[in-house]
Amino acid sequence: MLEAPAIAALTILVLALFVGIEVISKVPPLLHTPLMSGSNAISGITVVGAILAAGSDHGPLATWLGFAAIVFAMLNVVGGFLVTNRMLAMFKPKKPKGDA
Repeated sequence: MLEAPAIAALTILVLALFVGIEVISKVPPLLHTPLMSGSNAISGITVVGAILAAGSDHGPLATWLGFAAIVFAMLNVVGGFLVTNRMLAMFKPKKPKGDA
């Protein structure tokens, strides 16, 4: 049987999922680029934390988990910047076909 703190944590997780889905589904497309930039900044903070975890001397498991966290957080940052760049390119004026 789950203890009271575990039930409370699970309840908070489920409520946060529902609130997150509701908030994200209501975001207009024009705001996706600024929100993506904000999430990239949060992932940058995650990279710093992962570097600290990988560099700490808490054993080989902590080092490998920290390394995995660095890889996944960097994939998230790079992917976020690629998506942001692609979305911003949609707003640039198109060149006529005759121009080089």
